[in-house]
Amino acid sequence: MKNHIKLIFPTVFAAALFALPRAQAASLDAPASLAASPQPTNAMAALFVDPVIVKGKGFEIKRSELDQVVTGLKSAYAAQGQAIPPARLAQIEGKLLEQLIQIQLLLQKATVADKTNGAQKADLQISNLLVRVGSPETLNRQLKASGMTMAELRAKVAQEATAQAALTRELNATATDAEAKQFYDDTNHQSDFEQPETVILRHIFLMTMDPVTHMPLTTEQQQSKRKQAEDILKRARTGEDFAALVKQYSEDPSSKDSNGIALVRGNPGTPPEIDAAAFSLTNNQISDVITTSVGYDIIKLISRTPAKKVEYPAIADKIKNYLIQQKAEKKAPAYLDQLQKDLDVQILDADLKAAVAAATAAPAETPEK
Repeated sequence: MKNHIKLIFPTVFAAALFALPRAQAASLDAPASLAASPQPTNAMAALFVDPVIVKGKGFEIKRSELDQVVTGLKSAYAAQGQAIPPARLAQIEGKLLEQLIQIQLLLQKATVADKTNGAQKADLQISNLLVRVGSPETLNRQLKASGMTMAELRAKVAQEATAQAALTRELNATATDAEAKQFYDDTNHQSDFEQPETVILRHIFLMTMDPVTHMPLTTEQQQSKRKQAEDILKRARTGEDFAALVKQYSEDPSSKDSNGIALVRGNPGTPPEIDAAAFSLTNNQISDVITTSVGYDIIKLISRTPAKKVEYPAIADKIKNYLIQQKAEKKAPAYLDQLQKDLDVQILDADLKAAVAAATAAPAETPEK
């Protein structure tokens, strides 16, 4: 295996959960068929509905575990109004299965300390998710659309964090304060520590696409939405409480549940119309109705933070973690290959075995969005 262990679930669900709020709203009612497992038609079918696809000493991976990750990725694509190209699905499944195998390999080596470390990091990552989406209710709705519960997500994130901790310990990868400071001071890395200009805004979003099919609404329906947006804008500019209007009218669930959404200038995932409007406003100013490909927005700027360089004390731990990961990445392929042999890993599905072989041979690529 060429790649060191990578986080799967935080990455997949970050793409789905932290896509633009309008994409979140569109994905909440994603077709249940994305997440549902096929129902057995008889007792014999039930025996094979969730076959073991990988086995090794001390662990096995079932088809449902791979399907769950693929479903999360499909949900992330759907949140952006896209779909995984059928021609790439086998390659992506191979890469994701390869990563699931790596996680299980490392869990066999995990110590009590590794598991404690993993649980702590999982709690932190879940907390960060909750902050970003605004509320447990919003997160639970997103997870439901992806076929997963909060408990399942926490367990998967804890597994991945435990595997990462085990890998770091097994490879004895460390980084000193001196190495971290040298990296920070290196002129080649200065752009890594530039914090771009950020704004906090509230927004009212009205969709012009069907939340299930992701197809545009009819012309008449879109005109009705436009009129509604203009009426709401008039009320906001005549002094009605903007936060109350957000709660009453916005079709973005996350905006209803939060006191503001952070937006970074130049984020490639932000529609240029929103980016341009947000960074042209002054504090407490309300925009005109903004038209995007998926709906109408009205935004109010709450605050602005100028671009600046992050000070070393605030970033030191992250630099150390990055350096540790870099060192581990160099050592990981040979270690994981040997561990796979030691634990006698067998991929039982012939198609998936070929997909993993192809993914391993392909240039390094992150399949997640």
